[in-house]
Amino acid sequence: MELPPAATSERAREQLRRPVDPSLYEEIRELWKRHSIAEENRDLPGLIATLAEDCVYEIPAWQQRWAGHAGATEFYNGLLTAFPDIHFALTEIVIGPQGVCEEALVTATHARDWLDVPASGQQLEFTVVIFFPWHADKRLFEGERIYLAGL
Repeated sequence: MELPPAATSERAREQLRRPVDPSLYEEIRELWKRHSIAEENRDLPGLIATLAEDCVYEIPAWQQRWAGHAGATEFYNGLLTAFPDIHFALTEIVIGPQGVCEEALVTATHARDWLDVPASGQQLEFTVVIFFPWHADKRLFEGERIYLAGL
């Protein structure tokens, strides 16, 4: 059943038309695992290797955006400096031909300023939902769209 045009964008309609294929699912899953392991190991080159060159990182609610590999590197350098002990405990994950969506409980000490938020030195706990859009032509992630709750 096709959704009415007013209910969804052309991008979303294109995503809905993507066929579900077990080998594609496995490819996206393996890339997400490589990305997550690199992040956990603070391996920025390994993490950046999972992203398309024109990737975009964004936190829509805060109107923050970083573009390209340089932008993704800036995002992670800022995040990992501000929260040096950050830990993501995965609570939900959905993988499909559109990419990956994960929910995680984050714990971290806010050691340095991040964006416009002054460092508190406190141990924080909050939930994050991250969407990793899949770039079908480049076989990499288009970046991350990050939604924070309780921060």
